[in-house]
Amino acid sequence: MYAEAVRWLTSQRRAGRARGAGRLREAWARLGGAFPQARFVHVLGTNGKGSVAAFLEQGLVAAGLRTGAFTSPHLVDLRERVRVQGRPVGQGPLVDFVRRARALELADPPAFFEWMLAFALERFADAGVERAVLEAGVGGASDATMFAAERVVLTVLTNVGEDHLASFGTLEALARDKAGAVRPGVPVVTAARGTGLRVLEAAARRQHAPLYVYDPEDSLFALPRAPALAGAFQRENAALAVAALRLLGAGEEAVHAALAHAHLPGRLERRSLRGRAVILDGAHNPPAARALLRELPERYRLVFGAQPHKDVGSMLALLARRAAGVVLTWPLPGPLAGHLYEADPRAALELAARAANEDEPVVVTGSLYLVGRLLGAGLGQ
Repeated sequence: MYAEAVRWLTSQRRAGRARGAGRLREAWARLGGAFPQARFVHVLGTNGKGSVAAFLEQGLVAAGLRTGAFTSPHLVDLRERVRVQGRPVGQGPLVDFVRRARALELADPPAFFEWMLAFALERFADAGVERAVLEAGVGGASDATMFAAERVVLTVLTNVGEDHLASFGTLEALARDKAGAVRPGVPVVTAARGTGLRVLEAAARRQHAPLYVYDPEDSLFALPRAPALAGAFQRENAALAVAALRLLGAGEEAVHAALAHAHLPGRLERRSLRGRAVILDGAHNPPAARALLRELPERYRLVFGAQPHKDVGSMLALLARRAAGVVLTWPLPGPLAGHLYEADPRAALELAARAANEDEPVVVTGSLYLVGRLLGAGLGQ
């Protein structure tokens, strides 16, 4: 029953329909559930959303608040997307939700992400969640998470980078959409720069929303300890979360707990395959690929698979530059630029590992879905 519920949910596609919360509003009204009384922390941005959400979730739990989290994507089990007190929800409630959702027979039904958000809101209401971390999907004003915007007490807009430009046309248009999530009087924490920051500053002024811009010298963003998540780039993500926790009134013990206990699979995660070091990272756009590259050794073997609508050429050019060899794999549909292609991710990893020298780790990147496929296949510690 659970597997069938997952199959139905993941088959619900947007298929070119407009983004937004309209379909979710209609479905929610038909479902008849009570909206959660929780106050939300809305996390948006091009990169770093998952890391910021992980730090926030741990900090809010440590502060003694009954805490929920809605994040994406999942790596192995769909229920990773909806958590209460840091734990994925049970299979039974998801099966029951899908049964009721399928019975609605809506003319314009929600897509997968929207259904999952509706399920999360139901679980938060049932569990008596007081604070919830809500990670946006794509954009801001056009994102389905704006359905909960009236209960947002703090917004974190990590940054604005060159991802999803095909949907928005220009970086400024993308920035305007993300800045559209700014609510009247609701504080905003950001590490946006350049065009993104300029657009966000204008939106904050219009909405009379206090804006806190990342500054490593500002005590609001000070890290009392190194974050548990690996990578120099995580310091900025951690600083945004720490600032948000302080603005929410969390004490320094909660801040320490957030930094010490945040866990996020698939980000510079180290595993092994028959003694060969494997580094898994979900970098899925050029800024993330550049950040990953700064963490890697001079030589490595690359297993790369990205969703075809991403900026595959730029990412591959960046990451292949120092690679001793490249194997392309799913979710790419076929070979590119003369590189070896193996559709099965596990077989691709085996090929790269056999070719690697002892001092060459295998780096798997391009998509969190690829990382999740390998973790789900039992890639060893």
